[in-house]
Amino acid sequence: MKLEMLSLVLRLDCLSCVLTIFSTILVGRRCWEGWVLAAANSLIICVIGLRTAQLAFIPANLFCIVLYAINLRTWRKATRIRYMSPTTFGFSSPNELSE
Repeated sequence: MKLEMLSLVLRLDCLSCVLTIFSTILVGRRCWEGWVLAAANSLIICVIGLRTAQLAFIPANLFCIVLYAINLRTWRKATRIRYMSPTTFGFSSPNELSE
């Protein structure tokens, strides 16, 4: 039983490592999907903390998930506003709309 749990935690460790790398790259490239991967990674770290009795990981990563959700909402809202701005419809500035 202990060996199975250790094997599961090691696989989750590897998955967490890969998710950390990809989420960091995506966030660096200003892709909102990076925040989703980071949140999934934080959930995995919570599971690892629970399985290994390292309970301090859980509140820290739940806090991170809240931050990721706020950042995701902010980025998505900014992207939506940017695509709806007058410059995307062929105007070089908002002042040209009134002329």
